[in-house]
Amino acid sequence: MRLSTVTVLLALASGSLGAGIRPQQIKNLVTFGDSYTSVDWSANGGTPWPVYAAGYAGVNLYPYAKAGATCSNNLTYRPFPPLSESQVPAYLAEKANGTVKGSSQDTVYTLWIGTNDLGANALLTGNPGSKASLSQVTDCMVNWVNTLYQSGARNFIFQNMIPLETTPIYAATSWTGRYWTAQRNTTEWSVFMRELVLSGNELTKLKLRNLAPRLRGANIALFDSHSLFADMYANPKSYLNGTAPTNITGAVDTCVYELNADTPSSCVVVQGNDRDSYLWYDELHPSEQASRIVAREISRVVSGKSSRWATWL
Repeated sequence: MRLSTVTVLLALASGSLGAGIRPQQIKNLVTFGDSYTSVDWSANGGTPWPVYAAGYAGVNLYPYAKAGATCSNNLTYRPFPPLSESQVPAYLAEKANGTVKGSSQDTVYTLWIGTNDLGANALLTGNPGSKASLSQVTDCMVNWVNTLYQSGARNFIFQNMIPLETTPIYAATSWTGRYWTAQRNTTEWSVFMRELVLSGNELTKLKLRNLAPRLRGANIALFDSHSLFADMYANPKSYLNGTAPTNITGAVDTCVYELNADTPSSCVVVQGNDRDSYLWYDELHPSEQASRIVAREISRVVSGKSSRWATWL
């Protein structure tokens, strides 16, 4: 009996019991991030995952993610609307004027960012306008939770970075494609990207675990996008359901460039139901079928159900 009591107390102390979102609690989904989450420019050639997720969960969608975004242009500059200086201020302004509906209890906020912070023309290759360290970038990511908490938000889903070294652009077997046409050592890129992603994900996890106890009343889920995509890569037949053989190394929309060329030498676009056999849409972005898998799992969290890939901190 004593052992059983101690076990229960330890579970309660760890937050593993009674944490998270209740069924039918959430009415609104607010999304932030980059092209992986953007709905005004679809990176998968079809329907973005937030649209699917909102439909699956039966909630209202308020999308703020923008293609090309980084966490902060003060850290890793790109000429696109960043999370900190554009997306969050836009949300706060629309919350203040009543455009965004919902309360702190019936709204959940998601963030999926980092691909552009770590990638080409940023931490991977360097950039004259980018002077940040990985530590600073992960601070920025985690600070998103604290900023929204101060505005009244209480329910969060933090989506970590996928294994970018498996995407066509960063794989050791990559080709010269639309997102990088200069000379590069593909093996070096792939190894370095793997280390950046693994280190970045570990840093955000530790920083979120440190932040969570200080945010009274907050529910923070860490959604392990990395493990989900690693599983899709390792077991594609469990996820990809198109009419062609499963493909984890190519892409639905593929273009090949000569070195330093401005236009492609050749392009191939997969058509019809064969598209759902691919993990990647193009050299950088997940396919629509992969997006449906993300949407399915996120919608489970939003609906107060368990997901293999989500942990409440």
